[in-house]
Amino acid sequence: MWIDRGNGQTVVARQVVGVLARRVVCRAQIGEHVKAGQRFGIMKFGSRMDVFLPPSATVRATTGDTVRGGETIIAVLN
Repeated sequence: MWIDRGNGQTVVARQVVGVLARRVVCRAQIGEHVKAGQRFGIMKFGSRMDVFLPPSATVRATTGDTVRGGETIIAVLN
């Protein structure tokens, strides 16, 4: 999912399934406006979310942190 902030900054979120998950559900539609913390999909039985941030972002999360979608601030976009 490509999230365009409208100011030249784009955040990419990629849902990656594992051996057990085998299914992701993305509820967001092309062109839909989303807000911070809004749910846009689910991964059955877990797996991982890759998040690609613009180079100007200030990363707040560190290695070993436990993060929760919609709750944990992982970065601040400048």
